[in-house]
Amino acid sequence: MNAYYILVLLIIGLSAGILSGLVGVGGGIILVPALIYFMNYTQHQAQGSSLGVLTLPVVILAFLKYYSDCKKMGTPIDIKVIILLACGFIIGGFLGSNIALKLNQDALKKIFALILFYTAFKMLGWDKAILNLFR
Repeated sequence: MNAYYILVLLIIGLSAGILSGLVGVGGGIILVPALIYFMNYTQHQAQGSSLGVLTLPVVILAFLKYYSDCKKMGTPIDIKVIILLACGFIIGGFLGSNIALKLNQDALKKIFALILFYTAFKMLGWDKAILNLFR
């Protein structure tokens, strides 16, 4: 691996880490598209790499910061909720990866793009704005 690829990967990782700490996202929203467009990864490679990053304790410092500060603000993070989410995430991740590996690259990219678009549409409130136009 040459210096260019090392630098690109470090920049992608740094960007994903900053966004992860800032708004709780990173893997799917930053790593997957960045690996596809800057590193010429396939959709399967990018998704697998993104999941591989999550296996390491890369977000522990960000989590501990949120945990500490939320507790101080009187809105503590419930560890039981995290454990239950993690259990579902483990099973869902296994099932989802089995499904994804059976899909072709183009179908998987389209599903991924639609999920990102739908999420952005909802978070920007565009769904409500469009509904209000028809009232």
